Amino acid sequence: MIDIETLASRIVPVDAAAAENAQRLLDAKTKPRRSLGRLEDLVCQLAAIRGGAVPMRPEKKVIVVMGADHGVAAEGVSAYPQEVTGQMLLNFARGGAAINVLARQAGARIVVVDMGVAHPPPDRPEIRQHRIAAGTANFTRGPAMTREQAMEALRTGAELAHQLARTGVGLIGIGDMGIGNTTASSALTAVFTGAPPEEVTGRGTGVDEATFRRKIEVVRRGIQVNNPDAADAIDVLAKVGGFEIAGLAGVTLGAAAARVPVVVDGFIAGVAALAAVRLAPPVAGYLIASHRSVEVGHRMVLRALGAKPLLDLDLRLGEGTGAALAMTLVDAALAIASEMATFEAAGVSDSGR
Repeated sequence: MIDIETLASRIVPVDAAAAENAQRLLDAKTKPRRSLGRLEDLVCQLAAIRGGAVPMRPEKKVIVVMGADHGVAAEGVSAYPQEVTGQMLLNFARGGAAINVLARQAGARIVVVDMGVAHPPPDRPEIRQHRIAAGTANFTRGPAMTREQAMEALRTGAELAHQLARTGVGLIGIGDMGIGNTTASSALTAVFTGAPPEEVTGRGTGVDEATFRRKIEVVRRGIQVNNPDAADAIDVLAKVGGFEIAGLAGVTLGAAAARVPVVVDGFIAGVAALAAVRLAPPVAGYLIASHRSVEVGHRMVLRALGAKPLLDLDLRLGEGTGAALAMTLVDAALAIASEMATFEAAGVSDSGR
């Protein structure tokens, strides 16, 4: 069984020298220096993560979509009933959701994990069962979960990442499903960043004004009731988090320990990645921020991560959809590094600039 503290201590910073070498390789290509902008940044980051030569395009890409329910949904913070979480896991398994479509375009496989759905779908081989409980407790009345449950979710995610890395997966995306999880993510963001609830809470599934105001107060009450310790990421996850959020934090830790880059989706996946960084600061170098969500809290999360997203498409779906889109940019960046001719090979004069 993976020990999370030991795992976190083994995560090393990415290799700055490898990034510099990658930039020199790119500078030799038939183009003005740095003219491919963020694509070049991606190549350098991927080389730094691998700690050596620029990697080829990953043959195996996986998007881990974890689902769970939240007791705080009982406070009326979502436009959808809790039954939708399990129904959507079944939709993922059948291949009919947005993430399935976009993952197919990106050449990525989806791994669906039930971390604790209140109304689970029928057993299917496409849905991995790692149920901790039938959803978290209502954090307006006490902790969302016990510390041991938070640790179990972290270990589950880390072990899954290790399994994927051992089978040759070279790029892991993280996505989520869970009615009420933007409320939990808002609470986590408020604790981790110190921002007031009204600055990090958005409309999630598109709630009306009255529900939105109630959601802000629910986040505020949850923090007041539980008083999570911002310096202890596991305490924060346990008190106001979710099983799928802690699980995705574990995936992020496990991937970083295996030197596999993590493509982070939107708000929920972003706050899971932030929890992983609070547990092991070097994790930040392994993260590729796929997009900027319209959820206001996601901006705070990106700022806390020091991450600049690749895309800004007004997305707010979750599921890993932004991660799937960004994987196509990763492929494009690595194709440039491996397939584009150098000035010398093409017989083109180099301006040196």
